Amino acid sequence: MTSETSRLPATAHLTSPRKPRRTGRLGSGLGTALLWLGTVLFVLPFLFTVVTSLRTAADVARAPLGIPHSFTLKNFSDAFTQIHYGPSTLNTLLITGLSCVCITVLGSLAGYPLARITAGWSTTVYRLFILGTSIPVFVVVAPLYLLMRDMNLLDTYAGVVFIYTAINLPLAVFFYTSFIRAIPVDLEEAAALDGCGAFRTFFVVVLPLLRPVTSTLLTFVALQIWNDLLVPLVFLQDPGKRTVMVNAYSFIDPHTVQPTTLFPAALLGVLPLLVIFVFFQRQVVAGMSAGAVK
Repeated sequence: MTSETSRLPATAHLTSPRKPRRTGRLGSGLGTALLWLGTVLFVLPFLFTVVTSLRTAADVARAPLGIPHSFTLKNFSDAFTQIHYGPSTLNTLLITGLSCVCITVLGSLAGYPLARITAGWSTTVYRLFILGTSIPVFVVVAPLYLLMRDMNLLDTYAGVVFIYTAINLPLAVFFYTSFIRAIPVDLEEAAALDGCGAFRTFFVVVLPLLRPVTSTLLTFVALQIWNDLLVPLVFLQDPGKRTVMVNAYSFIDPHTVQPTTLFPAALLGVLPLLVIFVFFQRQVVAGMSAGAVK
């Protein structure tokens, strides 16, 4: 009896229900609140830009932050005409597309041997590429201008594409080298046993595996090139070759700023990129998620 009685408190302690912890619920609630707060802070400036673009100049002058009383599409039609939206958008698409292709091809071809060769020189070359990511474009504008002038590439699409490729190539090499190092070497050894050379192994085996990191890289690079103002402003002197952001920049007056003129031009400038992302968001998000898991 004594031994059975001594076991009762332990049994009761084991079978007693535990109190639910509230820490997890509080943490999830706080995270949700912060997420909603960040979403609101991100969406409000965009909504303000859209609403201001649809207001008349008199309405904005009366109450810039007040409730709008009249709307018009004339601001967008005027901006569409003044920035030569059609030709400038085609110029931007051409420059961005060619630059992304060159960056992807050259970056993957350079990253593959740097990831597989273990010699000392490959480490040195890789570090030089990494060093190139820390050099801002403002530092090399003057030497690039002289170089493009001597090569007769000023005011040409090829010159701008070469500049964007050189600027973003270190980042591409970093992306591809880090990703290829995580790919098992057994796949390439199996391809070598089947008679594949280095180039065929890269294009048949390795390159299809680079889709996730390519999606991540292209998302970053395309946004950077599309929104860039410095390079096309300096190296494209012909107004017919200007990009949409350069033409939108022409609305900025150093003395006065008209929101009803500037905001529609800015929205029209980012509209093609937004449309592309909406149509390909599933592929982009899937590629970035796969790259994160890898």
